[in-house]
Amino acid sequence: MEIIFNAIDEEKPSAKWRQNFNRHWHSYSRWFLAEGIRKRSTYLASKRALRVHMPELMPIYEELCAAAGGGDLEARFLSMWSPPAYIGGCSQAIIGGSQPMMIRNYDYGPKLLEGTWLRSRYCGKRVVAMIDSLWGVLDGINEDGLAVSLSFGGSPTVQEGFGIPIVLRYVLEIASDTKSAIEILQRVPIHMAYSIALLDRSGHHAMVFVSPGRKVEVVNHRVATNHQHRPEWKRHAETTKSVERELILQKSIAENKNMDAMEQVFLAPPVYQTSFEAGYGTLYTAKYTPQNSAVELIWPTQRWRQSCSDFREGSRKLTFSGGEKC
Repeated sequence: MEIIFNAIDEEKPSAKWRQNFNRHWHSYSRWFLAEGIRKRSTYLASKRALRVHMPELMPIYEELCAAAGGGDLEARFLSMWSPPAYIGGCSQAIIGGSQPMMIRNYDYGPKLLEGTWLRSRYCGKRVVAMIDSLWGVLDGINEDGLAVSLSFGGSPTVQEGFGIPIVLRYVLEIASDTKSAIEILQRVPIHMAYSIALLDRSGHHAMVFVSPGRKVEVVNHRVATNHQHRPEWKRHAETTKSVERELILQKSIAENKNMDAMEQVFLAPPVYQTSFEAGYGTLYTAKYTPQNSAVELIWPTQRWRQSCSDFREGSRKLTFSGGEKC
């Protein structure tokens, strides 16, 4: 299975974004309608939710809808209001010291990864992010040095709320530090459980547990895998080795491993996963350094560095197969 990772530099959605939309829309629309159109919120309900909870995104949302052709289905999808469920893996850790860093593995099915690295300026700040759903964020950093990433929180419960990628987009567009990011996560409804890692330029960090129907929890953890306090969905936790990954990362943090050593932990089993066909293989490792608003994508055989101030367009081809590293 091959994935082409593309780096795109475009301040506002225009020709490059439209080309990316054309590349992925067929797959996204099939996923979005898999349960039938009646299962998806109407355009008016979706737009209203966005206006109420994330009003600062309305201008860029309307630009995106126009760039996508102005269709009803496209507008519903781009709002990310109450989308279908998506369940993956992921591991993340926050490293302290004189130069705090965040490192994470993104675990998912290769056929389902968009693979788009985007530098943009949608609401005034420069943002560099790995995107999902065409403008949402899986992990990213802004020019103020706020880094954010997600991991699935381990519960299959789905309720009315936003898909997490648009919420992380909102965080990077609006917040400048961990405190203001937490305030956003505490008030915006999210449709599934996730653990959100936050790290800012001053070194302030947090792990935020969000889950539909529960109060948002802000914890001082430096590690998160695919459960929060304890595994709720035991079969998923066992299959993805969520507890084992957490324990290894906690031990590595306690041993004060430096970043080079932590990279090796993230590139070795069980933290590095190879169940690509099952949907939880490690597709990339990302290392964020808030002091210079930089990020490096890491694979066992290559690396790719970008920053908010120095971003180069390009592409990389990766091949994934069960039991092998790319």
